[in-house]
Amino acid sequence: MNAAVDRFAHVEVLLGAGRIRLHAADLEEHVTLPTSRDITYDGTLDLHKAALNMLPVTGGIEILTRSDAPGGSGLGASGALDVALLAVLARARNEQYAPEELAELGFHLETRELGLLGGRQDQYAAAVGGWNRMDFGPEAVAVQPIAADADVMRDLAGHTVLVYTGHSHVSSATHEAVWSAYQSGDVTVSSALREMRALARAAADALEAADWQRLARAVDDNWVQQQLLDWSIATERTRAIERAVRDAGAWGLKATGAGAGGCLLVICPAARREGVWQAAAAAGGTPLDFDFASSGVAVWETPDPDVAG
Repeated sequence: MNAAVDRFAHVEVLLGAGRIRLHAADLEEHVTLPTSRDITYDGTLDLHKAALNMLPVTGGIEILTRSDAPGGSGLGASGALDVALLAVLARARNEQYAPEELAELGFHLETRELGLLGGRQDQYAAAVGGWNRMDFGPEAVAVQPIAADADVMRDLAGHTVLVYTGHSHVSSATHEAVWSAYQSGDVTVSSALREMRALARAAADALEAADWQRLARAVDDNWVQQQLLDWSIATERTRAIERAVRDAGAWGLKATGAGAGGCLLVICPAARREGVWQAAAAAGGTPLDFDFASSGVAVWETPDPDVAG
């Protein structure tokens, strides 16, 4: 079960630059290459390079990106960037893909082109937006939207605090540790994964019913199972924030993404939200403003190269 938030990945493309120029404003990283033949994966802006290898553009190109999410936040920022890069490059090539096709291309970018471990959830969330049940089968992905109007989305946001712990994580490393344990027959890990699958369904049911206390119970149970997957998922900082927000009246919480730092999603009574926010900040976290995003990736053009688009 996934809910998209309005912490966006932004991509601007300028065509006809004569060579390849890549910029990531949030990372303060820059790469200039004479041609696409000079692209190598060396840890610097590899997502940008992989997108260009998959959807090349002739005649030179400049790509500028920035993310509203802190690095390693567990908010699916790399998956969102995958989708945004591919969507804007497709437009530059006069091609058009459905959201689900962009999600699959984004998954291919990370797992096949770059060889990173991970799933499809983040790419699908960024591509389609909104609240969704997602069933991942061996051959296909089924996305079932959960209908919610703007008032319901705002109500849940009013019961939610999103806290950046200040500790980034590399989700592929967590995935590798978990799947290694699963493949070795670790019963604790396999049982936790099955329970988390059931809890995803319980969370989706709670969302459909707009029952935030029931959602908090599913989220809280998920957090218990997350910590059974890998000892490093709960850090000293996350434990300190957890104690503080529970003392302030939180109903439940979980780490976003693969855990191991990043952000904590905290659900609480609306009347306690300000106190939970302050408690999280006092414990060393950084609460982040956000709303739920009802739509996914969007691309537009502007005739003026000096105007961002």
